[in-house]
Amino acid sequence: MEWLDYLPPLTKGAWVTVQLAVYSTVLGGIFSFAFGMGKLASNRALRAFSIAVIEFFRGTSLLVQLFWLYFALPLLGQSLGVDLRLPPVLAGVLALSLNIGAYGAEVVRGALQAVPREQTEAAQALDFTPRQILWRIRLPQAVPEMMPSFGNLAVQNLKDTALVSLVGLSDLAFRAEQIRNITQDNTTIYTLLLLMYFGMALVLTLCMKLLERSVGRWRSGGT
Repeated sequence: MEWLDYLPPLTKGAWVTVQLAVYSTVLGGIFSFAFGMGKLASNRALRAFSIAVIEFFRGTSLLVQLFWLYFALPLLGQSLGVDLRLPPVLAGVLALSLNIGAYGAEVVRGALQAVPREQTEAAQALDFTPRQILWRIRLPQAVPEMMPSFGNLAVQNLKDTALVSLVGLSDLAFRAEQIRNITQDNTTIYTLLLLMYFGMALVLTLCMKLLERSVGRWRSGGT
């Protein structure tokens, strides 16, 4: 087989990888803000829950999390008489998004805490509610500071999607391994795999840079 013959199946796998990366990055961003702001909440129960989730998913392996959701959770459901089987796509997206959400939560927390305390105190003196302070004072300043770190997390998340091939999802890594097993053309397959991941990472980095720039303009327009 010529190397061009490898491209159609690899492209199909790359499309699955792109979908996984997009879904898990978006959901991971939501988890990041939820857990990051939860860690700073005045409610003790919410704060304790957020801290527990963050530390658990930061302190355990993504691979083990994925295997637990796909293999162990259904067995737990059987013992409880509940069907908890997850499709490979859902298990992969959930594991990836919870993992990136735990790391992103610390980014959110750090950026919010970096907003000068004097501004919060000035807003309180002007009788702003806590919600108004968060949305009008803290977040507009904190979000642009988060963007470079979120860009790094998004690229890392793209690379981590290769793990979902271990639960049978036909992503780029899975397709490449299938072709390699048939052709034994290790050099060509893995070279194409490297280049395709690198290309997707470049595109993702560019998208994050554009988003970072638009967020910076939003902040400038709001000040």
